[in-house]
Amino acid sequence: MAKLSELVIAHPEIVSFDDLERLVVNLAETGDLFLELDVKPDYENTPRNWAWILESAFYRRTPHDK
Repeated sequence: MAKLSELVIAHPEIVSFDDLERLVVNLAETGDLFLELDVKPDYENTPRNWAWILESAFYRRTPHDK
């Protein structure tokens, strides 16, 4: 199981919510089965429905349409 907080810490190159969403998709594609959304991402462009977007991206393995 991957924790969102650990992903953010391990990837300081991620500077926006869009980058984080792509990282979550990559994580899913590598075979991780679960993602724990244990923290709210602290990026300027983090949307209100951030948890739904990341969960959807993880299980669909594609970023959402903007």
